[in-house]
Amino acid sequence: MKTIGLLGGMSWQSTAIYYDQINRMVEASLGGLHSARIVLVSVDFAEIVAAQRAGRWDLAGQRLAEG
Repeated sequence: MKTIGLLGGMSWQSTAIYYDQINRMVEASLGGLHSARIVLVSVDFAEIVAAQRAGRWDLAGQRLAEG
């Protein structure tokens, strides 16, 4: 099984939904105790918003790229 990368943090709630749905699809496809191989990085969205409001789009992009 391949590993998927998931960048979360725009809200922890949406990240949880993606995580749940991906694992449900793997379970439905493979059955049993299978789950997805996921590398999850979550960012602090408050930092992204603060950078955007300050007009620091470069910093917002940097924070997202860093994960």
